[in-house]
Amino acid sequence: MTALFPGTDLCRAPHRDDCPWCGSTRLRTRLHTDGFTLDACGDCAHAFQNPGLLHYPYQGRPRRGRLLATARAMLPFPEPESWLDVGTGDAAFPEAAKEVFPYTSFDGVDATARVEWARTAGHLEEAYTGELTDPHLTAHLRARYDVVSVLHHLHRTPDPREEVRAALTALRPGGHLLLELPDPGSAFAALLGRWWHPRTRPGHLVPRSNLRAELAAQSCTVVTTARCDFSRAYRIIARKQRA
Repeated sequence: MTALFPGTDLCRAPHRDDCPWCGSTRLRTRLHTDGFTLDACGDCAHAFQNPGLLHYPYQGRPRRGRLLATARAMLPFPEPESWLDVGTGDAAFPEAAKEVFPYTSFDGVDATARVEWARTAGHLEEAYTGELTDPHLTAHLRARYDVVSVLHHLHRTPDPREEVRAALTALRPGGHLLLELPDPGSAFAALLGRWWHPRTRPGHLVPRSNLRAELAAQSCTVVTTARCDFSRAYRIIARKQRA
């Protein structure tokens, strides 16, 4: 059987004996193939690649139509002055979203140097190379943005719960967090059972209930939820409460 992640053996994180979402040690192997093991938590149902990868393969640019649909999901809310796109890569989303929000200033953060290319190309105003969870970057971006988007990136981070908290730190009170990630509760997932994994090769499969509970714990109100990407993914828009 062909490995799902050829050539990535040197990029693996340490094996985990606990759930990265809730810390439980009640883990079971949900799926094991050559080069890929997906463990699931018996307490919170979070599933994750174990061991995970330190750097996930580049998946290429999403379809422009999907990007525009995501941007239009923010039209019912006040027009943002500033927007941070997390895991932006070469800023395909900000480039498309400017058609919908031409007066918004878009910044981006990414672990790769592609974000600097995106700034040079004019797709971003400011570019930050690194992880949003880095304490120095989190402190620098604290409460700077009206919208923070994390699109098909959360499940590919080492600690998705910490990534959510860092994204909320970058939001101003009253700002909106826009999330899209693979839906382990989708019809595709139910049909394929333990063999289901999204095309983007997950590090984590985050149940919607876990994410909603974390947002509530962080003083956020979920204002919309929707299926997207042909129902393979879900979208959540949450508002950070004002002090």
